[in-house]
Amino acid sequence: MVIEIETETADRTRDVGRVIAGLLQPRDTVVLTGDLGAGKTTLVQGIGRGLGVKDHVASPTFTLVREYRGRLAVAHVDVYRLDRVQDVVDLGLDEIADGEAVLLVEWGDAVEELLADDRLGVELVGADPTGEDELRLVRLRAVGPSWVERWPLVESAVAQWRADG
Repeated sequence: MVIEIETETADRTRDVGRVIAGLLQPRDTVVLTGDLGAGKTTLVQGIGRGLGVKDHVASPTFTLVREYRGRLAVAHVDVYRLDRVQDVVDLGLDEIADGEAVLLVEWGDAVEELLADDRLGVELVGADPTGEDELRLVRLRAVGPSWVERWPLVESAVAQWRADG
């Protein structure tokens, strides 16, 4: 199950994040992938806004994990700089907010075997090969029974931006 969305601006990417936030539940995992500068943190900023996070949502590239509070606890993780699987295990992601946090993992494809089997995959790709504009293709992918069950809600929430029909 895959949906493709086009976003023309960073604000539109944040809008997509806001509608995804409305579908999130405690212990959900969202795996974000895409090249450097593709908009992963921008999407997370929208998720934060949608969850009522008041703090500025920034990239956790150097801190590895940033925690936020909104209607749900949020753990924003960046595993790009981690060299070993053990480094990810040492973060104790399953213990953040007593295990109730929504886990948003940038570069999560590198550690998917350590993450929940039930997750939403989000791939961001620059759709303009010249790099002259902010056009992005955002692919949402349901993995596991919880997201398959919620898929009609996902389709409805992002229908206005669908690039695949």
